[in-house]
Amino acid sequence: MKELVRDWMSSDVITIRPETTLPEAHQMMTTEEIRRMPVVDDEGRLVGIITIGDIRSAEPSPATSLSIWEMNYLLSSLKIEKIMTRHPRTITADATLAEAARTMLEYRVSGLPVVDEGMHVVGIITESDIFTMVVLHEWGKEHADA
Repeated sequence: MKELVRDWMSSDVITIRPETTLPEAHQMMTTEEIRRMPVVDDEGRLVGIITIGDIRSAEPSPATSLSIWEMNYLLSSLKIEKIMTRHPRTITADATLAEAARTMLEYRVSGLPVVDEGMHVVGIITESDIFTMVVLHEWGKEHADA
């Protein structure tokens, strides 16, 4: 039996808009304890993805010559659309977990937005979801063999 993305993806995906500011995105990710968010347009179509790594990379280094007020002003006006990854790799809900894992390995990403034919986000599949499936299946086999 092939394991499908639809059976292992998270379908309660928290998305973000391109005009969201960097501090707002960082706060959402911290509050929700997530590492990536699909970026969607007014119609809910995928236009990009933002990761916690992207946000941290956009924040200033401690070695900056800017004052704290200048930094806060610049960060408060920085929009996600300026730092998001445009046209991220995606997968469909009917794809297999093997296809999702292969895509993640090939493109060195740890998660894929799951989209429908209209590029609307219907879920997200991450390496953690794939690890969960592997562990549950292997654990079940070990106990069945005992």
